[in-house]
Amino acid sequence: MTPDLDAMVRLQHAEAAFRRAEAELAEVPAARAELATRLEAERVRLEAARAALDACQKSRRQHEGAVQEFEAKRSKYKGQLMEVKTNKEYTAVLHEIETVEREIRSREDQVLAEMERAEALAAEVKREEALFRAEEERARAEEKSLGERGQSLEAEVKRLAAERDAVAATVPPARLELFRRVAKVRGDAVAEARDEMCVACHVRLRPQMFMEIKRNDEVVQCPSCGRVLYYEPPPPVVAPHP
Repeated sequence: MTPDLDAMVRLQHAEAAFRRAEAELAEVPAARAELATRLEAERVRLEAARAALDACQKSRRQHEGAVQEFEAKRSKYKGQLMEVKTNKEYTAVLHEIETVEREIRSREDQVLAEMERAEALAAEVKREEALFRAEEERARAEEKSLGERGQSLEAEVKRLAAERDAVAATVPPARLELFRRVAKVRGDAVAEARDEMCVACHVRLRPQMFMEIKRNDEVVQCPSCGRVLYYEPPPPVVAPHP
């Protein structure tokens, strides 16, 4: 392989390794955001369970307060029974007492229902609290791992950038300009030619061109995508031991 072509191939490999590391590093913030979203979803479920329990307890207290109010009314009406003068007044007060007692029974039933519901909701709150604590633990562990991975990838990106720049310095200026021009349009400036095809754009090459490329003795561009093509000979076949 000619020095120019070899330098361009090595630059392509160095550029590809640098881009892979950059892409992995770019995934770290997204992974952190996903962690935060997961934890926030668990927090929302916990807060919803707590809110439901609070609402249930508030409703029970309201019913209990209503029971006390109706009991006070019943006491008042019972006191009035001693003061009425006619049967009509007596009957009317009895009717009020019966109405109030119905309300008391209804409210007491609601208090019992809310107490039973509160037991179930309290158990749900405990379950959600346990789930949230577990999710917090997982998030802390994953956040630590992501932090370490991010630092490692940052160092890797810097190292690979330096390696890429060192390889780029070995490419003659005209070839480097060609490399950068093609890379700007195609992403990859160099591609392998295999089985009479450009492996990047999958366009079939003329047999004569493929033979020229196989010699790796000049810089040849794909007639379709413009990438610089090179040939990678297959590894030698190792004969099995007798």
